[in-house]
Amino acid sequence: MAAPRRDTRGIVDAAELFARVRFRRREPAPPLRPHLEHYWLIDWDLPQPYASHVVPHPSVNVVFQKFAGQEPFGEVAGIGLGLFTQKLEGRGRVCGIKFRPGGFRPFAPATPVTAWTGRRVPLPEALPGTTPEAPRTLDAILTPEDEDARVTALDTFLLTLAPRPDPQADLAMTLVDRIREDRTIRRVSDFARAEGTSVRSLQRLFASHVGVGPKWIILRYRIHEALERAETSAPIDWAALAADLGYADQAHLIRDFTATVGVPPTAYATGAR
Repeated sequence: MAAPRRDTRGIVDAAELFARVRFRRREPAPPLRPHLEHYWLIDWDLPQPYASHVVPHPSVNVVFQKFAGQEPFGEVAGIGLGLFTQKLEGRGRVCGIKFRPGGFRPFAPATPVTAWTGRRVPLPEALPGTTPEAPRTLDAILTPEDEDARVTALDTFLLTLAPRPDPQADLAMTLVDRIREDRTIRRVSDFARAEGTSVRSLQRLFASHVGVGPKWIILRYRIHEALERAETSAPIDWAALAADLGYADQAHLIRDFTATVGVPPTAYATGAR
């Protein structure tokens, strides 16, 4: 597996976020890399409250959190269908595990991943084996100032869960990677035909092992790319970008972008600059 991705796709106003918090991505232990994108670590100490916004990826996350004035806690965050907003204030810390799309199911094989879509649930609900050691796990992951110690604790937490081999999860991860990397994939029917399967079979696989359908993923990756392009300093030909991303016309790109991010792409690009 490649090293953690260095792009900022999905983060709304990434420059503003990075100016206010300390954000890092770290690799997991080798046995875990087939299932994970990366770990992500955030620390902040803010004189004033700040709201971060993310257009979620088609990934399940396990998130350990410590906010000012609250007890530390861990939860499973299913794929978010809309814009995710998190208010940060005072001092705090988050240690997150971002699974590859399809990579979470081997850790929770009894439940289809759609059960967590759009939800944030306590760890024991999705991962029952975490209950007895929860306080010790939270302390090991969230307390150390040494970043390497936190990464080691995340490795230990996941390795203890012993993910089961699952060829369907492997297939789902491969298919989502193809959608992410190949802009020419624009229609689910064409994609299914190219993969030698039916649309229905593809939809069932994605429901059980990814949590959202292939059409949703195709559209979401388009918005991620448009969002990243909007944050560049170079002028953008929105009609050309819409065509490049597979939209029928510029109006469809504007509609999807506005519905997801909350503002039209031209207004967002102006503000980002």
